Amino acid sequence: MIDRKIAGILQLAVAGCLFVSTSAMAHFGMLIPDQPIVDQEETASEFLLAFSHPFEGHAMHLAKPKKFKVLTNAGATDLTDELQQTRYLEQSAWKMAYTFKRPGVYQFIMEPQAYWEPAEDLSIIHYTKVVVPAFGDDEGWDQPAGLPTEIVPLTRPFGNYAGNSFTGQVLVQGKPSANAEVEVEFYNQNQRYAAPSDYHVTQVVKADANGVFTFTCPLPGWWGFAALTEADYTIKNPEGEDKGVELGAVFWTYFTAPQTK
Repeated sequence: MIDRKIAGILQLAVAGCLFVSTSAMAHFGMLIPDQPIVDQEETASEFLLAFSHPFEGHAMHLAKPKKFKVLTNAGATDLTDELQQTRYLEQSAWKMAYTFKRPGVYQFIMEPQAYWEPAEDLSIIHYTKVVVPAFGDDEGWDQPAGLPTEIVPLTRPFGNYAGNSFTGQVLVQGKPSANAEVEVEFYNQNQRYAAPSDYHVTQVVKADANGVFTFTCPLPGWWGFAALTEADYTIKNPEGEDKGVELGAVFWTYFTAPQTK
């Protein structure tokens, strides 16, 4: 018979493992339009801004983003004041309806306020991007946005089929991030899919010496890529202590299922 003290220790160990497994789930800033490509039939798109574990369908509170903007070849437009608060998976999120008026490639960017994550003892800031083409234009999709950290697509990030590969480059302060680790998750809407194991929830790919990575997306839908780095500054936690900051470069892109005639 196992001694009660030993049994208690084992129970604590198992509980600790479960806590680590739960708390280690990848966080993703989310910036999802209701249509990945804009044409003359539908010129408006509603955007969801959220913070979640996209495969498992868990969300965290998202305070009003510090900045939400769109970049085109005509420059930047600040959209922050047009955001409307909403609910996503029972948590605070934001939305906005945007009307596309002319052809172009539109980069939408969310800079959130810092999110304190007690399980990791740090704050999280995910600079999140999505690229939406409108009315047949496809110029400028590979232009950096000048963010503290970002993923620049090297594969055109629209008009791709499920099973295609996506290639991107991780930049930190405008320079390639050598050997960056990139987390990848599928936006599992309506919880249609189940993961065979915890390892299948978040895929991981390593960038090369130039910060370039490639990943093949097997399912149709939205895929998120997150490259994480540590900031060179700290932010105070709710107790007023200086703590580290995780900076995330997050990029979302849509893969389409082939259609039959």
